[in-house]
Amino acid sequence: MTARNQIAGSESRPHWLRVVAIGRNPRNTVIRIAVLAVTCFIVFHFILLPIRVTGISMLPTYKNGSINSVNRLAYLFHEPRRGDVVSIRFAGTHLMLMKRIIGLPGETVAFVNGRVLINDEILDEPYEKSPCDWNLPPEKLGADEYFVVGDNRTMPAEDHTKGKVPRERIIGRVVL
Repeated sequence: MTARNQIAGSESRPHWLRVVAIGRNPRNTVIRIAVLAVTCFIVFHFILLPIRVTGISMLPTYKNGSINSVNRLAYLFHEPRRGDVVSIRFAGTHLMLMKRIIGLPGETVAFVNGRVLINDEILDEPYEKSPCDWNLPPEKLGADEYFVVGDNRTMPAEDHTKGKVPRERIIGRVVL
């Protein structure tokens, strides 16, 4: 092969740096990037919402300042379940609370000497690590209401955001 043929052959093949940067077919690369950008936008704007933990109400399960994701499709085929950590719309999707569901629709929830009673039976809470001394009167939940509370019950009950939440305010389940 002559020098002229070698030069002609190298000109027909793309330079290795170009192959690494944009691939052998730039048109396909642009299409892939566009599809990936649209997919990421849809997933991270409508399906998996980021939520930052602010405060100590979910300790020790979720630490103050940590960032987690809320799966908005989690309750597409079933309703929220007891023990799920959910995001609750407080004001739009920019101000949300992260709490654990302990009471389901139609149940009666009470705290007696720090123990949760559901329909007068003690609730087993393996995620609850610290003792608490809360005493709260029974609350009957409506047909579309859930009772939510944080995991850190060492703080006074008055300082905790807890209670009944209508189903439509539950955005989704915390996954990370």
